[in-house]
Parts: sequence; structure tokens; C-alpha cells
Amino acid sequence: MTRTTMSAPDLDWTDPECPVARTLDLVGDRWSLLVVRDAMDGARSFTEFQRRTGIARNILTDRLRKLTAHGVLAQRTAPTGRRQEYVLTDAGRALFPVILTLRQWGERHAFAPGETHSVLVDRQGTPVPEFAPAGADGAALGADTTQVLKATP
Repeated sequence: MTRTTMSAPDLDWTDPECPVARTLDLVGDRWSLLVVRDAMDGARSFTEFQRRTGIARNILTDRLRKLTAHGVLAQRTAPTGRRQEYVLTDAGRALFPVILTLRQWGERHAFAPGETHSVLVDRQGTPVPEFAPAGADGAALGADTTQVLKATP
């Protein structure tokens, strides 16, 4: 497993010792996560991201630049050789469980019963099962069964 270290000297960390805060500083706004979501769904070009999200050009430019600078996306020459395209890096693909968890939370809490919404399916067309974190012993983990150990200087 490769670990990516993201150096971000241009960021003023909200909470320098908290992984959740650092992650939110990097990808925690609405547009960044929607760009990541669409990249996971095959979007590659500036035009595709803009069409899928409806994001303003200046905001999209900013988010693509930030996601690329912090190693979530990479730019490469498109197969046509004419334009640049954006692709997920290993760090970007590692956000899949985050997007999945947000999706499943939304399915449960952001729609009325019976309201139509998109569904994430595997390659066989079967809906992706509920994501449920488990401890080393297999027991379900939640806010009431975990705790944060604060970093000490």
C-alpha cells in the first residue's frame, strides 16, 4: 500500500493535528467532492466537470488547481493529444469510501421515502451494500464505540 504525503504550505490548517480537519481543508467543500465524485464516474475534461456539476468556470478552475496541487487529481494529455485531462491519483481513488459513505447517508437521510435517486451498483449491476466499519474483532464501530487519542507534543 502506497501512502501519499500531502504537503500543503499554502494552507492555514483549521486544526493542524486533526486528520478530519486537514481532510476538510483539502477536499471538504461541496464543489471539490462533486469533482471527485464525477472523476470517479469517468469525467476527465474541464467541460465534462462543468456540464455535470453546473459549477461556475472560475470556481471549477480553482478546485481543479487545488485538487491537482494536493495530489487528489493529476493532469495528463488526453488520448487525442489536443487537451489536458484530469484523472484521479491513488489519493483521489482512496476517497471512494468517503464518497460512498456520503452517498449512503444521503440515501437514508436526504430523500423522502420512495423518492427517486441514483443508485451505485457494482459491475454486475447489483446495488453496493451498506458500508459498515468494523473493528479488528469484527464488531460494528460507531461514534459510541470509538474515541480519539489526541496527539501530544
